Amino acid sequence: MERLDGGSVVPPHLAGGIVAVGNFDGFHLGHQAVVGRAVARARAEGRPALVATFDPHPVRHFRPDAPPFRLTTLDQRQRLFAAAGVDAMVVLHFDGALARLSAETFIAERLHANLRVAGVVTGEDFTFGRAKGGDVRLLAARGAAHGFVAETVGAVTLDGETVSSTRIRDALRGGEPQVAARLLTRPFAIEGVVQHGDKVGRTIGYPTANVDMGKYLRPAYGIYAVLGRLADGRVLKGAANLGIRPTFDPPKELLEPYFFDFSGDLYGQPIEVALIDYLRPEVRFDGLEPLMAQMAADCERARAALAAW
Repeated sequence: MERLDGGSVVPPHLAGGIVAVGNFDGFHLGHQAVVGRAVARARAEGRPALVATFDPHPVRHFRPDAPPFRLTTLDQRQRLFAAAGVDAMVVLHFDGALARLSAETFIAERLHANLRVAGVVTGEDFTFGRAKGGDVRLLAARGAAHGFVAETVGAVTLDGETVSSTRIRDALRGGEPQVAARLLTRPFAIEGVVQHGDKVGRTIGYPTANVDMGKYLRPAYGIYAVLGRLADGRVLKGAANLGIRPTFDPPKELLEPYFFDFSGDLYGQPIEVALIDYLRPEVRFDGLEPLMAQMAADCERARAALAAW
């Protein structure tokens, strides 16, 4: 699958494609419906299927001090799009220049001239252009003038509520990763490179693979049952502390998975850690002995939670 710069003209073999346009952070059930419609239409018409996604998220541009909220990295989204049958991901770099484009110019320059689209698919609430001056009605009207057909996909509901990234973030912050997984159709996963830590876990029999949280949303701090996917495709079961480790000074925010029945050097390697179940909040212990006893109990609970995986 190709990754393209949305500020450039697409190569000839991807011209005339059907393009799904949106943020698609998380690629949840609603996003999947939009992209799935674009792929189905592209296949029916014998055209390439593309997804245009904004990065960084527009919220990061307009509110640079906003707390971390991302659900997926670009690399994760690219893999998810590829699995959905997309031929190329177009990254629309969201900066001041893009924010200043009028809705008309966005259609004429980015969609018509650069992406050379034959069709566009969006969610029904999609807005674009300076001050959100464009909506799906304008896109349909101006698209026809530029020779492409725009269509929308309605909201997807689950349990009577609209599926949204906001709903997923609320579930994760509330310690409900299983609710988030139903909306995402997969567990929420944090990807990063394993870094060196203070190695306290190693000294007490629980060596961990430390991962920085980066720009990801911060789920509820606490202990989780997790699945780790290594670069070679191996999947490991484990328990992880996500938080600031209140027993140790100074506090340091990390995701620290301990993988059962595993021995090996993961330093410097990329790893993806999926949060399967929330076991308990973080607490401060008076010494290592009560901490180790609780860790043993946490691992047993995590093994039970992961028995079906």
